[in-house]
Amino acid sequence: MGNRGRPRGVSSNAADNLLPTGARRAASPAGGRTRAERRKLQRKVKRRRRRSAMKEIPLLVGVAVLIALVLKTFLVQAFVIPSGSMEQTIQIGDRVLVDKLTPWFGSKPQRGDVVVFKDPGGWLQDEQTTVKKEDPVVIKQVKEALTFIGLLPSEDEKDLIKRVVGVGGDTIQCEGTGPLLVNGKALNEPYVYPGNTPCSQDDQGGQFKVKIPEGKIWVMGDHRQNSRDSRYNQSDKNHGMVPVNEVVGRAIVIAWPINRWDNLPVPDTFEQNLSARSAALTVAPQGLALAGAVPLVVWRRRRIKAAETR
Repeated sequence: MGNRGRPRGVSSNAADNLLPTGARRAASPAGGRTRAERRKLQRKVKRRRRRSAMKEIPLLVGVAVLIALVLKTFLVQAFVIPSGSMEQTIQIGDRVLVDKLTPWFGSKPQRGDVVVFKDPGGWLQDEQTTVKKEDPVVIKQVKEALTFIGLLPSEDEKDLIKRVVGVGGDTIQCEGTGPLLVNGKALNEPYVYPGNTPCSQDDQGGQFKVKIPEGKIWVMGDHRQNSRDSRYNQSDKNHGMVPVNEVVGRAIVIAWPINRWDNLPVPDTFEQNLSARSAALTVAPQGLALAGAVPLVVWRRRRIKAAETR
């Protein structure tokens, strides 16, 4: 009964092979679906994957923006250089990366560091900067958004970049054309702009002798004759010094353009012992040794005297 309609002696598979090609293709099970059904299912799966990817893109963008904001706020930030006050070390248009992490751990600016800092009060009025090309409104808004999240260098005109020459407790002095003296010791400054002298002979600030209080730093540009720095701002509320808490961070590398890529190390001249306390520190161990020896000598003499009276 089960083989009714099928030639006797012919198996089920053999009977299927006797069907026309089109009929056999439609009737034969291939995973339970025909080829047309499989193609339809594949297209459906692809559409689902595309929709899933589209849903994930906003999440990925949001995470990327959050990471960029964290980097900019706590770790590193890019700045564009608008003036020539640090030439030849840093040129107009260079992009520098500034380390903002170490100050969070109590690190303070050191002699020789190139630092970015907030305008302590009116310095930028005399700072010569390049004229910026005005962008269309849409491009300007996009740039502001990218700058806010740290994907573009900051062009904030309230930031300056100079080299730290002196820190709290130091005495900085310039006479004639130089050299620049830190606590009476001369600096060898090969980074000064070619043709410039370490000190200027003008009486507007080129000749000075100042004592830096704690919590302040004295900064100067490498392009000495084109930098309105601490020398020329001694009449402000900080007497030309920059409060340490106004320092954004230390510039560590020139990141752009590629052919200008370079790090910004502390020059060798600042590796010498420039501390104003060096002499006192040299004498102090000797004084401590003497102070410790006196009680020992007194005790020994008393022991000897006691032994003689027995």
